[in-house]
Amino acid sequence: MDLPHPVIDLGDMTLRRFDVERDLPELLRVIEESLEHLRPWMAWVAEHTPARTAALLARRAEGWARGEEFTYVIVLNGAIVGPCWLLRREGAPDNGREIGYWLHPAATGRGVATRAARALVDQAFRLAGVDHVEVVHDRANHASGAVPARLGFTEHLRRPAERLAPAETGEDQVWRLTRQQAQRCPRLSPH
Repeated sequence: MDLPHPVIDLGDMTLRRFDVERDLPELLRVIEESLEHLRPWMAWVAEHTPARTAALLARRAEGWARGEEFTYVIVLNGAIVGPCWLLRREGAPDNGREIGYWLHPAATGRGVATRAARALVDQAFRLAGVDHVEVVHDRANHASGAVPARLGFTEHLRRPAERLAPAETGEDQVWRLTRQQAQRCPRLSPH
């Protein structure tokens, strides 16, 4: 089975496979400090407790072993500033993967999410049979949408979605990047 690299070194930033024992305490602190920043867009925040979120993160860590979901912590200058992930949604075709990310508010606006997403695109296209990568977000979440736009993704479609978080509109924006687009895109060349 093809798997992404567990550690991706980007100089002052590293994506590291999420490890419950090593990373959970620091990631829980980052979550606690980010709740108001995340609340408009992340439905799980409404039900967040340290125990519930720890259980969710433990399940994500197990997804790596099954080859279904690859969750990383984003480490900037030695501190965790958020997570990012690469996954295949249940029911989605095998030839596509989805990436996601969120950051502590102090780490936003510095290109961190864009660099993390670029690295995840590289990892996705290392996997056999993957021919496209998608980013999905509520159409009103302009900060999340700016990342795929900067990386050369194209707007693929908009689709109805259940409103689960306070700022959501009920419409998802799906961005797509094909393997062929990535090979031609200078924004995705090695960092």
